[in-house]
This record gives sequence, structure tokens and C-alpha cells, in this order.
Amino acid sequence: MSGKSIAGPPQNRLGPGGGRLGFIFRSRVNRLRPAFAGAALAVLLTACAAPQSRNLLREQPAHIPTRVELTRTPFYPQEQYQCGPAALAMALGAAGVDIEPERIVPQVYLPERQGSLQMELLASARRNQTLAYELSPLLDDLLAEVAAGNPAIVLQNLGLSWAPRWHYAVVVGYDLTAGEILLRSGREQRQIMRMHTFEHTWARGGHWAMLTLPPGRLPATVKEARYAQAAVAFEANGDSEAAHAAYAAAVARWPNNFTARMGLGNTAYALNDLDAAADAFRQAAVDHPDAAAAHNNLAHVLHQQGHFAAALISARQAVALEGPLADAARGTLAEIEASIAANRAD
Repeated sequence: MSGKSIAGPPQNRLGPGGGRLGFIFRSRVNRLRPAFAGAALAVLLTACAAPQSRNLLREQPAHIPTRVELTRTPFYPQEQYQCGPAALAMALGAAGVDIEPERIVPQVYLPERQGSLQMELLASARRNQTLAYELSPLLDDLLAEVAAGNPAIVLQNLGLSWAPRWHYAVVVGYDLTAGEILLRSGREQRQIMRMHTFEHTWARGGHWAMLTLPPGRLPATVKEARYAQAAVAFEANGDSEAAHAAYAAAVARWPNNFTARMGLGNTAYALNDLDAAADAFRQAAVDHPDAAAAHNNLAHVLHQQGHFAAALISARQAVALEGPLADAARGTLAEIEASIAANRAD
């Protein structure tokens, strides 16, 4: 399939590459923070309140258990400046990917920063065949994920805002009665931290947290747009079969989601399942009749299947919608018309 014949919204740097069937939506820019503190550092607290902890402990939510501990999450002691690779290896292990931190270091460790950025952790998680999902900045969501069996990597600042000591740890449990969070952190396999203290350190890290999930598994606190963005980024890693599972889970949950439906078609096409690709693009065109990419991609697949009359209708619909995809749509239409003319000549 030629790149010019398949269209979608403009690409950004996190989207599917290679000019395949593609569409991208804009993702928010990650704030890049170096994270490179050791776990033995003293936590210096400010006088600020910890409102999320206070609310959770005052009125324990009914949707999560009082206490949880994910004892099967593996543990790797964190070497100096390399808490990122160790934290990621632990989270990947919980997702079924057995990998030593040493193998992750070249993927995420930045010697000039003596640490790892969130961008590198997210990319490495995808490279190791898990869907990287960034959580909302809510302690309630963080605990709900742990309760669902999903350990979460968190970024903490164990120092002060003006003297930061960045550190990655893995949240593996909590106890609402005791007001405690359980962490795999530094050289401690089971670090117990007061929930208020944790909230302070997590807040100074921007409330950043991520999950590493097997493709096709939805987070317990999943948000539609956030998951769709994560699936697009995962598809860019190049494993069409795994990405197809991620999109299929999204479509099952949100049947009208354009990103998920188009991604399902993209990955089906990459897997040479033209019938499934046509079905996905056809449904996307029905649900989103003003989406030129859906009509254009459907036309291209129908053309490949030899359904010239149906392909011609879809291609003309794509051209009529104009917009930034007009050139690609006109190219698809020209190819279909050329095939029809050649068949008539025969």
C-alpha cells in the first residue's frame, strides 16, 4: 500500500511511523524531569497540606479494599542514579515481561543527567511489549490501580522544590487504616511510607505515575482519550499484532472512538487481514461521516480487494470532504479510476 493513498490527521512524533495507514492526534507534551536520587535520601517535608491523603483517610472510598499488597511484584535493588531502569524492570516483571534492569539501562539511562526521563521510561515500556499508560494525578486512581493488580511507577522528589532529589519507585500496596503506602524503592523491597509523606514527595514530582500493561488490558481507572493516545504510541513501536489487541480492547469499551476504530483498521491491514481492515474503516466512516481518512482508507482497501465500484464511491466521498487530506484522497481516486479503465480495456 502506498503511503500517499492512506490518510489521516497530521502526524506528531508519538504516532505510528513508516507512512503506513495512519492517523495521529496531538498528545500533550511530557514535562521532562531528570530523576536520579538514591532511595536512602532523607525526605524533607514542607508545611504544605496533603489534601488527597487527608480526604482518602477521612472517608475511605467504597470502590477499593482497605488494604492491598502486590507481593508477587519482583524486586530489583536500585543502583546509584539508576532507579529508573530498576523501577521499570519491576513493573515490566509484574506485567509478565521478565527482564533485568541491566538490559534496560541502555534504553533509558542518560549519563549526562545521571538518570532517566519519563519519556525514556514510556518508550522503553513500549519497546518491551507493554502498553505504557500515564495515570491521572489522583491518589485515588493510583490506589485503585494497585487494588486492580497494577503496580505503578511513580516519580518522587525526595528533597525540596528548590533542591530536588528525583527518584522513581514502584507502588505495590497501601493500608488505609494505617495511612501507609508500600513501595519497592531503592534497596528496600518493602518500604513503608506514611501516605501524607508520600503525597508530599509525589506532588513535588508533578503527581506523575505510569503503568505497564499487557496489550489488550485496560487500566482500572482508564480514561478514553488517554488510553487512545497510549495505544497510538504503542502502535508506533511496530508490533501490529500487539497493537491490534490494544485497539480491540478500546473498541470494545468505546465503539464510537475514531482513533481506536481507525487503529483497529490500520493494524488489521498491517496483518494482511483486509476483510477486518475494511470492516473497521467502514464502521469508522459510518460513525464519523465527515472523516476523510476513514473514507479514503476504506477506498484503498476495497480497491485492493477488487471491489472497484464500492471503492470508487468511498474515494469520491473522501475527495468531496476536502481538507488537509485532499491530495491523498485524489491520489486514491486516480488509482481506482485507472484500475477501472484498465479492466474496461481488457
